[in-house]
Amino acid sequence: MTTKRLQEILCRVQRPNLPERSELVAWAQLVEITRIEPSHVSELLELGWISPVKTNAEEYLFRLRDVYRIQKLMRLCRDLEVSLMGGSIIVDLLERIEQLESELEQARRLG
Repeated sequence: MTTKRLQEILCRVQRPNLPERSELVAWAQLVEITRIEPSHVSELLELGWISPVKTNAEEYLFRLRDVYRIQKLMRLCRDLEVSLMGGSIIVDLLERIEQLESELEQARRLG
């Protein structure tokens, strides 16, 4: 899912206590958008897999990148029937592959 698509979804979700053009989503919105169990969000926080912004009111705000990663994670866990830990490793590896492919493409253009 693209960032543009995520922004369209976020526009449809009520955004209490957030600025109108925020690139951040609250805990409840994250759970609603990604359909992740709140306990799984806590587990991902403990693992350091996602690192939200913490407000002065001790609330978490998540970046759109985290929303995208969690959606990918949940899809992998559901479709491949892997654990949350296994899925997070797969997502990390996929992101690393994408980064390396991008670097390789840049090197090819320069060489």
